[in-house]
Amino acid sequence: MAVPLVIIRPEPGCSASLAKARKMHGVEVHGFPLFEVAPRSWEAVPPGAFDALLIGSAMVLRHGGHGLAPLKGLPVYAVGEATAEAAAAAGFTVVATGTANLQGVVDQLAPEHRRLLRLAGEERVPLTLPKGVTMEERVVYASLPRDMPAELVAFLRQPAIVLLHSAEAARHLAAQCVQHGIRRATLRLAALSSRIAAAAGDGWGEVASVPYPEDTALLALARQMCQDPLPGAR
Repeated sequence: MAVPLVIIRPEPGCSASLAKARKMHGVEVHGFPLFEVAPRSWEAVPPGAFDALLIGSAMVLRHGGHGLAPLKGLPVYAVGEATAEAAAAAGFTVVATGTANLQGVVDQLAPEHRRLLRLAGEERVPLTLPKGVTMEERVVYASLPRDMPAELVAFLRQPAIVLLHSAEAARHLAAQCVQHGIRRATLRLAALSSRIAAAAGDGWGEVASVPYPEDTALLALARQMCQDPLPGAR
C-alpha cells in the first residue's frame, strides 16, 4: 500500500501542488497549509535608482501591492519559471530565469545591471554579489506559521511523506512535531533543495531532495518515495 503524501505549503501553492499530485497514478495526497501569506508594508523606491529587479518568489507579485507599478520599467531576474510567469503576467519584462536558485541568477547578471533591488519575503536566502554590484532589499510579504490542526496531528502519527518547499516550512514542521509529540522516525521528507532538507534537522525516517527547485520534480521524487513503504538511501 502506498504511503500517503502531505503538502503543507501555503495557498495558492498548496492547491496547485495537490492538483498536480492527484494526476499521478497510485498517489494518496492530502493538503494542510501550515502557513498564511500576508503582505507587508514597504517603502516605495524611485525606479531610477536601480538597473534591475531580483525576484525570488511569485508571492512578491501576488502581495507586493501598489509599490510594484512604478517598477515595471525595470528588467526582472526571476528565480524560476513560476516566478517568471507571474512577473510577465504582472507586466514586467523578464530578462533571465533561474533553474536552481537566486544565487545562480545573480551570477549571470548583464554587465549593465549593477544596481539591484531585491523584492522578497521575510524569510530569504543570503546572496553573494559580484564585484561592483550593489543591492537594496524590500520585504513585501511574510509567511505566517499556523498550528497543526488536530486532523493533521492524527494523520502524522502514522507513516507519511511530507513535502517541504522552504526552509521555513522544514523548521516549522520540526517544531510542531515536538509540540504535538509526533515521532519523526515514522515520517519521511521530500525537500525542494538540499538546503531545505538540512533545515529539517535529524531523526526523520528519510530525507531526500531534488537537484533543482521545481515543483514537478519534487512531486516525482515524492511519488517514488510513497510507492516504497520503507525508507531507503537515495
